[in-house]
Formats: sequence, C-alpha cells, structure tokens
Amino acid sequence: MPLLDSPFAQLDLIRQPEQQNEPLQAFDAADEYLLAYLAEQQPAAQTRVLVLNDSFGALAASLAGKVEVISSGDSFLALQALEKNLVRNGRPFDAVPALPASEAFTGPFDRVLIKVPKTLALLEEQLIRLQGQLAPGAQVIAAAMVKHLPRAAGDLLERYIGPVQASLAVKKARLLIATPDTRTPAVSPYPTRYWLDEPKIELLNHANVFCREGLDIGTRAFLPHLPKNLGTAQVADLGCGNGVLAIASALQNPEARYTLVDESYMAVQSAAENWRAALGEREAIIRAGDGLAGQEAQSLDVVLCNPPFHQQQVVGDFLAWRMFQQAREALVVGGALYIVGNRHLGYHSKLARLFRGVEQVAATPKFVILKARK
Repeated sequence: MPLLDSPFAQLDLIRQPEQQNEPLQAFDAADEYLLAYLAEQQPAAQTRVLVLNDSFGALAASLAGKVEVISSGDSFLALQALEKNLVRNGRPFDAVPALPASEAFTGPFDRVLIKVPKTLALLEEQLIRLQGQLAPGAQVIAAAMVKHLPRAAGDLLERYIGPVQASLAVKKARLLIATPDTRTPAVSPYPTRYWLDEPKIELLNHANVFCREGLDIGTRAFLPHLPKNLGTAQVADLGCGNGVLAIASALQNPEARYTLVDESYMAVQSAAENWRAALGEREAIIRAGDGLAGQEAQSLDVVLCNPPFHQQQVVGDFLAWRMFQQAREALVVGGALYIVGNRHLGYHSKLARLFRGVEQVAATPKFVILKARK
C-alpha cells in the first residue's frame, strides 16, 4: 500500500476493519489536498485544529505533534483507526484527543478541517455546533473527491459559517474554504422524531442515523417477523441504528436481556434515548463498537440484524459478511441469527456457508427475512 506523504509526515496507514489483501487505501487525494493547503499557511505549533470525519485518521495522525489537533467523528471504526495508525507510525495511541460525534467539542479553533460526510445532515449538525467555537481569523476548510461533493455542502457552509470559495480541482479533489462572519446563531433541526403504529412508539434520531425521517422499508418488513417467546434469552441488535428492532423485540419479550451495538455514536445515542422512552429503567447494554468484535464467544441466544451494504462511499458486502461471522462466534450452539436483506444480495447462500441451517421466515417482493441456526 502507498504511504501518505504530506508536508507534515510520511505515514503508513491501514483501514478499519482490516481485511486481507485490502484493495483500498486509507486516504485519498482530498486528504492530501487538505494537508497541503494547511501546510502552505505554515501553522504555528499552538494552532488549534479541529478535524471532522477523518475516515481512518489520515489527517489527525499527520498533524499529531505539529499543531494542537483534536479529532471528532461519528464512526467508532474511524476513531479506532486513528489510534491504530498513531501506534503504527511510532506515536502514542492517545496522541490526538478524539471525541465521538455525540459529545460537544470545545473551541476556540483556528482551523477546522472537514472531510465531507456522506450524510449531509451530519455536516449540518457539525457546522451548527461550530457556532461560537471559532477563533478570530479562523477558517473552515471542507474537502471531498469531486464525485462525492454535492452542491449542498457549499450551501451549508455558506449558511452556517460564512462566504465560501471553491478551490480548483487537484487529482479529482476539491476544497471549500469558508471564512466565518458574524451571524445569528442557528437552532439545530436535529434530532428528528417519528411515530410507529406497531409497536406504538416514538423514535428519536440524531443527525447521522440511517433513515432518520422515517422507518426504512427493510426494517418495516422485518418487524412483524421478530422471534417471539424468547424467555430469558440473551439478544443482540447488531447494527442497531435507532434501536427499533431491539425495542420492538423487548416489548414482546419482557424477560429477555438485550445488547444494542452500532459503530455510529449518534445511532447509539439515539438508541439509548429511545430505549429509555419506551422501556423506562429496564436494563440493557447499549454501546458503540466494531459490531460484536468485543462480545464473549457463545454468549448470545439470538442476534437480530439489518446489515449495511456500504462503508461510507464504498458499496459491498464485506461488512455484512463480517457481521455474520461475528454473530456465529457470539451465538451459543442452537442459537439463531435473524436478518433482513434485499433479495438480490444473495444472503441465503452466504449464511449457508457459516451456519448449520438457513430458512426463509418471510419475504416481500424486495426483501427476505432469514433465520440462520448455529
């Protein structure tokens, strides 16, 4: 894999989660462009730089020890990658303070470097949170590959920060440079809320939650077919999002015990708030994590999962396949994984390679609900 060579450092970087013969590198031309632009300004060691949405730590690890850098993002895997990449390049794992997106950052910041996220609602929330956190003379610089840079990103910078200048494209990457001006503080439109009819619950959704405006159609197909009569089973909602699968299951299974895990901090924050609203003080483990990577082997009876088929801009079944493997490890013999998936993704044959028996529980024209028994 090529090294990230910038005016600040030369780094050997890995992606998370790791996979053998990784076809993709852990940085892109937008990272290189941002670092080159900042280097031209010759920032002093005491310059406070906030890095947002640094996919695998490329920006923050490059700046560690050169300026006062803080990293914040909504991905557990991204913050894990930052720690691993710092160590991989001879720095302490905690050389850069890292904040989950569910926690507020505290300025003042002289420079803010933003990798434009796939979900523009996350960008909007981050820009609103920057109000009052910028030092005099600050700049906010957003970067993305041109093919992933919607016009709306510049509009959001203009609305919440100030006038925006777009750079020339370099190696198919572009910068949007915003100069803060004085404006009336905006009120965040997040979290959003919507109601379900069955079960009758209200769901709150922070900015980066998948389908925050309404229930996604896969989950809608899954809900009527959640397993019943679970008794005191240990149940995990893997990739829990706003927690709807676990909450609906828990309402039907008052004795069962639940673990909800997602790699999005905003999803975990939403799930925790929704669990409390629907189930009060009923105990549950709700955490950000790399799927079930930290789960004890043979500790679960049931896993519920609506697997993702992309990581940021990259589409594929690597994450889903990994989740299936994690579920198999964590389930007791005789335990079951229940999933919903698009018909065309062919999950039945993939699960059959890992599990003793796979059956179709239900189907719609677009989705299948499968049960895989260990």
